[in-house]
Amino acid sequence: MVKARSVGIGMDYSPTSKSALSWAINNLIEEGDQIVIVHVVSPKAEPTNKQLFQDTGSPLIPLAEFREINVYKHYGLNPDPEVLDMLDKVARTKRVTVVAKVYWGDPREKLIDAVEQLKLDSLVVGSRGLGVLKRVLLGSVSNYVVQNAPCPVTVVKGTPPPKA
Repeated sequence: MVKARSVGIGMDYSPTSKSALSWAINNLIEEGDQIVIVHVVSPKAEPTNKQLFQDTGSPLIPLAEFREINVYKHYGLNPDPEVLDMLDKVARTKRVTVVAKVYWGDPREKLIDAVEQLKLDSLVVGSRGLGVLKRVLLGSVSNYVVQNAPCPVTVVKGTPPPKA
């Protein structure tokens, strides 16, 4: 029997992170796998549980609990019905376990922390498609993660903006 994999998906509810989730569901996730939705919240956010879990991130939050509005308030997140519906559907159809984990800080560093702490078998992230100059000035989260993660990383390109 094949060992179930633990697949992390970087999620900030942007269109590109939703594309990454969709790609992972359609191309990577298999029956019995575990999906770990990794949220990295700005260190400036002040949710109730931030001080308690600032260094290690939140405990793993099961999908059923993640739907509760109090959980969002405790961790400084805004619910996204589209993402929750996608996760509910894949949990039912492919019989996967879905959990979430929240970190506070620099997304580059915290995604690497998640891979290491949770022993993820792979990580899927979206790409904002920054131009060369912006990528140099702002730094690319996806590029950093690809270079530093100890597991395979898939970067899903975002849809290009419509031309004016």
